Amino acid sequence: MFAEEDGLRGDPRLQAISEALRIVPHFPKPGIMFQDITTLLLDHKAFKGTVEIFVDRYRDMDISVVAGVEARGFLFGPSVALAIGAKFVPLRKPKKLPGEVISEDYELEYGTDRLEMHVGAVHPGERALVIDDFVATGGTLSAAIRLLKRVGAEVVECACVVGLPEVEMFVGGGSMLELITWGQKMTLGQFLLLFVSLPNSKC
Repeated sequence: MFAEEDGLRGDPRLQAISEALRIVPHFPKPGIMFQDITTLLLDHKAFKGTVEIFVDRYRDMDISVVAGVEARGFLFGPSVALAIGAKFVPLRKPKKLPGEVISEDYELEYGTDRLEMHVGAVHPGERALVIDDFVATGGTLSAAIRLLKRVGAEVVECACVVGLPEVEMFVGGGSMLELITWGQKMTLGQFLLLFVSLPNSKC
């Protein structure tokens, strides 16, 4: 679901978020159009607006876990968790967590990687929200969902700040959920996607 279809059409916060983002061509490798949210963090009003939009949606959903995907999910997740009264659980890259972990591999737009989560951080029956800054192929979010479901959590939704104009979302074992077309009205079940249009964006 787009934020604009979640009762936010015409909300000035969306325009401020869009204007605060930038694209960095050929990073981290040639051919990649990197969606940079660090410029959003420099604009305190746009940053605050982003967090507020997430908080407004999730404060009454009885969420007890906000799981942030390394690394930029850590920038938004803790603020949302504090505001809705949930704990924050970091989903980290390999060998970053000191205790016993479970892991899930996933494919990136430009390679492969792995997410890990501490054993015991999330308990069966807990309601979880996954937060990341950006969705391209959906592989990272799929890995996060699989980690949480393995320990018995209910993944309520995933929330992202930016998405590519066309994205294939893959969930739970690689089954295609839906092809997202830029500007299309949609409901994706598990996914709330806060998509903000980026000028001159190319995928």
